[in-house]
Amino acid sequence: MTTLSKEITTLLQEGTVIPAHPLVLTEVKQLDEYRQRRLTRYYLNSGAGGVAVGVHTTQFEIRKPEYGLYERVLDLAAQEIAAAALQRPFIKVAGICGHTMQAVSEAEIAVKHGYHLGLLSLGGLNEWDEDQLIGHVREVAAVIPVFGFYLQPAVGGRILSYRFWEQFAAIENVRAIKVAAFNRYQTLDVVRAVCASERGDEIALYTGNDDNIVADLLTPFSFEVNGQRKERKFAGGLLGHWAVWTHAAVSLFKDIQDCRNAGYAGCERLLQRGVEVTDMNAAIFDVAHGFHGCIAGIHEVLRRQRLMEGIWCLDPDETLSPGQSEEIDRVIKAYPHLIDDGFVHAFLNE
Repeated sequence: MTTLSKEITTLLQEGTVIPAHPLVLTEVKQLDEYRQRRLTRYYLNSGAGGVAVGVHTTQFEIRKPEYGLYERVLDLAAQEIAAAALQRPFIKVAGICGHTMQAVSEAEIAVKHGYHLGLLSLGGLNEWDEDQLIGHVREVAAVIPVFGFYLQPAVGGRILSYRFWEQFAAIENVRAIKVAAFNRYQTLDVVRAVCASERGDEIALYTGNDDNIVADLLTPFSFEVNGQRKERKFAGGLLGHWAVWTHAAVSLFKDIQDCRNAGYAGCERLLQRGVEVTDMNAAIFDVAHGFHGCIAGIHEVLRRQRLMEGIWCLDPDETLSPGQSEEIDRVIKAYPHLIDDGFVHAFLNE
């Protein structure tokens, strides 16, 4: 069983920006290694505190035998992070999914390439009962520290009970949970279970609720546990939304941390920023069409910034929806303070 170092644990608990890393392809749908590496360097230079590779934003199709890209993309990102020789901790998260044999194999690959945590998706296991899922998590946690993932039902997840999250939080090597339930009731189940757990202080909470990023990060959650008040906050975010305009996201996250540390002075301004972020997310994630164009929307922003050549995906059906490009035009024009075109231009010129 691998464990986390003290410096990675501290950063994870204090909170940081973790973008979900896209996959960069050529027009003939081959891995564009040069731009894949360059995109990792963009996240490093943007000030992000980590990166998640092999996750939904990286496209689940990378695991298919005809592509066989899972280990390759993990390796490329790990190489670039090592080459950067950062003088600060940087969290490497590997996406892990599938039935137990596949998930354990992916965890072993992640450990081989120096990843700190495995973001464990339970998508595709909807026929399993919750006890089976807990057994599955334990087997993966025996290989790599687990970053739990409450995936919203709209994109392949399922409703999980409070009892499930109680059991999940009790697993020794669970070190963080990303909540992307897109439902406040389901979000409360996770936070309340972590507050009630004897291991609660060891588990960092990260928002994945792209419709509520800023408000999640500002909100203190408080519950009574055995006659005492327990309070938790979302430490940071692991987000597909933060795969774009990352330098601006890092700046916004620092403002949120400063606000929390200053007794919530200036909270009203940040809540307004949160509405703007949600509006931007609706455009890039294609909420109007049930998230159909969410990966293509991320690619489109990166293409416009010249970090990608095109919006190509392994799945030919992964494309922009009608009107999505115009919506991206609208939010870029409406919220120039939340984009980082100037930073990207300077980065590319270097």
